[in-house]
Amino acid sequence: MPQPASCQPMTVTPLPTAPERPSRFARVRGERHLGAFAGSVLVALAVLLPILTILLVAAGSSGDTWPHLLRYVLPRSAGTTFLLLFLVALGTGIVGVGCAWVVVAYDFPLRSFFAWALVLPLAVPPYLAAYAFGEFFHYVGPLQSGLRALFGFTSPRDYWFPDIRSTWGAALVVTSVTFPYVYLTARVVFLMQGRNIADVARTLGATPSRVFFRILLPVARPAIVAGIALVMMETLNDIGAVEYLGVRTLTLSVYSTWLNQGSLEGAAQIAAVMLVIVFLLLSAEQWARRKQRFHAARGTQMRSRPPRARLAPMRGLTASVALIVPILFGFGIPVYVFGQYVSRRLYQFSDPQVLQAFVTSVTVAAITAALTLTLALLILNAVRLSRGASTMFLVRLASVGYALPGTILALGLLLSLARLDNFIDGLARSFAGVSTGLLLTGTAASIVIACTIRFLALAESAVRSGLEKLPPNLDLAARSLGKSANQSAFMILLPLLKPALLTAAILVFVDTVKELSATILLRPFGFRTLATHVYENASRGAVEDGAVAALLIIATAIVPVILLSRPLMRDHNT
Repeated sequence: MPQPASCQPMTVTPLPTAPERPSRFARVRGERHLGAFAGSVLVALAVLLPILTILLVAAGSSGDTWPHLLRYVLPRSAGTTFLLLFLVALGTGIVGVGCAWVVVAYDFPLRSFFAWALVLPLAVPPYLAAYAFGEFFHYVGPLQSGLRALFGFTSPRDYWFPDIRSTWGAALVVTSVTFPYVYLTARVVFLMQGRNIADVARTLGATPSRVFFRILLPVARPAIVAGIALVMMETLNDIGAVEYLGVRTLTLSVYSTWLNQGSLEGAAQIAAVMLVIVFLLLSAEQWARRKQRFHAARGTQMRSRPPRARLAPMRGLTASVALIVPILFGFGIPVYVFGQYVSRRLYQFSDPQVLQAFVTSVTVAAITAALTLTLALLILNAVRLSRGASTMFLVRLASVGYALPGTILALGLLLSLARLDNFIDGLARSFAGVSTGLLLTGTAASIVIACTIRFLALAESAVRSGLEKLPPNLDLAARSLGKSANQSAFMILLPLLKPALLTAAILVFVDTVKELSATILLRPFGFRTLATHVYENASRGAVEDGAVAALLIIATAIVPVILLSRPLMRDHNT
């Protein structure tokens, strides 16, 4: 007998659960990707090897050099280094933040031009700026010659002029070409965070200056600290500018202790002290970035015109003059000085030494860009396949190379490669009865390896930024169609990442062309790049003979600056 409908058992249908949101990198489950993980381990070890080698050599020293270093070298070098870092941090902070605030907060003629032109000094390496400043501010340079002609001075005793070959001069040089790091980071925060809170403060009667100092500056402080930390790392990396200007920093002490005094142990001990400074700067940068938080404003709000106060004509002229000064110092003076020399030495474009240096620079930079891009894709693919904590930790380790000054990297790499070459030679003698000699030490390969380690973080960051812009379900869609993880990467992700890959390759290529610190210590005999060609001529007091190479470096470096400035050129509302 059938039961009544009211007595039939009730079937409960479970509510559909919300689909799990795929991660930015789709994680592939049920598969083992030991190859990608092992590759990440090798890359991280390669980056850490120079650091570990320096620490081992410094700790394993007999200790005979420490008294000399502590008494004669470290006090003066460390004091000069900290003073230089302080002056550069102060200068870039004031100039970078001030320029960002004026461009974002006020409306005046040529504001859109200054918004992107303030990035141009990034195209000039510090050592080129030092050579140009040394010529421009020299007694027979255009500035002092103009002052003597204007006021009728006849000798240096008639007037006082500051000496550019000093610590403050080095700070001026480095500040002039590195302040855009702070300008860019501060400008982004002012635009993204300053719109709504500045409006609220103004409705409460706050003046523009009060809004800046009491509200926007504290909000932008983490970004400013991160930008200044990057600037200080670049300052610590420089060797060409401080050597030319006669400023004895720790970096220059490593160079002179190694080459002039022939003490690898002493150089390693100074480098170990520098590693502590690098670690502190890196920790400050990471701490600042952890404190950066951006409010995800709605798209209509982000496209809206930021509130800017219209300046009166005279104040607008004053703002334009104030903004053009850092552009002239960081970009105008170097281009003017080297351009004047080149205009009288056009024949140098066909100079065999310049042509050889150009070909060598392009070749080394191209190989470095290809190798760095390959390694960046390798570690990012490992992250994509498995977002485990260990993989992410390896990626962080592989990215610390950007914080290493080229001098430290060169020293650690030279010692590491020498031991590796000796190990391979010992095996070849034991089993084959032949000597392999030096396979990597003192070759162009060591320069490629050094630049790859140093600029790997740059390529990884550029590619990761492009990967994060892709829809997160592409991998899952490919997997649902039966494609493997590798097939999905090669057939779908790589074609979509072409713009990011091109950007990463250009950035690494240009930074390799500009690189000097590691190259002058690792290059083999007769090896000459554009950077070392300029360095050699400046070292013998003939900056004019390296002017063509200097302009070629600046012209090459303009490419990523244009890429970086393109959004600023298109954005007429920022």
